[in-house]
Amino acid sequence: MRSLRSLPSRGAGAGEGLMWAGAAAAMGAMGGRTARRAALRGAGSLAIAKAITRTITRRSTGRGEAGVVPFGSSASAAAFAVGAALEAPRFGLGAAPVCAAIAASRLRAGASGAGEVLAGLVIGGFAAALTCHWWPVKPEKPAGAVPPRLPAPALPGGAGLYVVVNPGSGVALRTGDSAAPAERLRALLPEAGITELEPEDDLGALLDKAASRAAGCGGALGVCGGDGTLNAAAGAAVRHGVPLAAFPGGTFNHFAADLGVESLEEVARAVEEGDAVSVDLARASSPNDGQEQVFLNTFSLGVYPELVRAREKLENRIGKWPALAVGLTRVLAGTRPIDVAVNGRPRRLWLLFAGNGVYHPAGFAPTYRARLDDGLLDIRAVDGSTPFARTRLLLAVLSGTLHSSRVLLATQMRRLRLDGLAEAPHYAYDGEVSRGPVDGLVLGKWTRALTVYRPAAGSDELLALPAAAEPRA
Repeated sequence: MRSLRSLPSRGAGAGEGLMWAGAAAAMGAMGGRTARRAALRGAGSLAIAKAITRTITRRSTGRGEAGVVPFGSSASAAAFAVGAALEAPRFGLGAAPVCAAIAASRLRAGASGAGEVLAGLVIGGFAAALTCHWWPVKPEKPAGAVPPRLPAPALPGGAGLYVVVNPGSGVALRTGDSAAPAERLRALLPEAGITELEPEDDLGALLDKAASRAAGCGGALGVCGGDGTLNAAAGAAVRHGVPLAAFPGGTFNHFAADLGVESLEEVARAVEEGDAVSVDLARASSPNDGQEQVFLNTFSLGVYPELVRAREKLENRIGKWPALAVGLTRVLAGTRPIDVAVNGRPRRLWLLFAGNGVYHPAGFAPTYRARLDDGLLDIRAVDGSTPFARTRLLLAVLSGTLHSSRVLLATQMRRLRLDGLAEAPHYAYDGEVSRGPVDGLVLGKWTRALTVYRPAAGSDELLALPAAAEPRA
């Protein structure tokens, strides 16, 4: 006869599921990338814990039934709390009292013994830790970078700052303020010159004009938009020799996340106080016609642009690793490798990724950089010439072993030459797809070439000695 404590209680399980789903939604709505990551990891940990407890239940009943084991509630609570804490301890501490209350209520009601509650807590913690195998935790500390050799000007009220706002970048600033970015910037920096991009305007021309005006008065260029907009602004800032104020105004804001800024207010404060760092700027040059394109984050070739878009459509709903697996399956099903020469050596590649700085973790879900001034290109490619390369790639991603798979080629270098690109379908800089006819490209770095405003870093950065910037051709 089955114990009363092991009888199925699907209503209770559903209620707990709704409670934790609500907690994840509330956490994500609180604002900021960190809160959303904590919510996703908590929800993913919860799903793994439930799968473990259901497996244990089926084996214990011997009937293949998915009942409710005595430690199911405590396992779910611990999984969510520990998962959230891995991303952001403050959110985990907020969930901890709920976790403790659930465990205590199980004990008081006699529904679980102390050993069963402890087992549930252990299972929940293990489930949360298991998520790190596929989705490593991003440090809360921003990427390292040293102060510029020439201090950035402090601009009280934004005087001398000329900002171009791209309202079409898909602003995702979860601040609770419904005002448009341009209005908010005018309120934060009333002395700044602010121009909104109109549909008929040329973004590059507006940025060059704003950068030229900033250079004439010893000021700075500002931009509000997504990574593609920041890419164009970085080139203008370097050409005119002015600092850049990068206001996060896109959907994902990858560069701003590594820089450690999540709001317009943070950047505005740094501008007024003159707090800035120097970061590397990567470039792709065409040897044939001399054209050059810079990138702040990544350059990609082959199916990688489609993979990123497919992943980003899903990652806010199901998490980065599941979104990567689903996106990779869809993309590989309808593509084929491309033939390209890498540093003079013929290669057949599914995709090639070049990061402006070394990204973490290994594999093809790069999440963050530890430094923005390491002088290196992070090169990752998937070899399409090995037998069953497509299947091996997918299995390696699903098992979390891509970093050790033979289909993955990975290295760090300062320069990379690519030839035979005329047949490549397209490539992308900072997520913006380019289809221009180019036969070859040389990827390189300008070390600490761009000065960017951000709130003052910790004292450890002040101890670092800035290296001399590489001369620009």
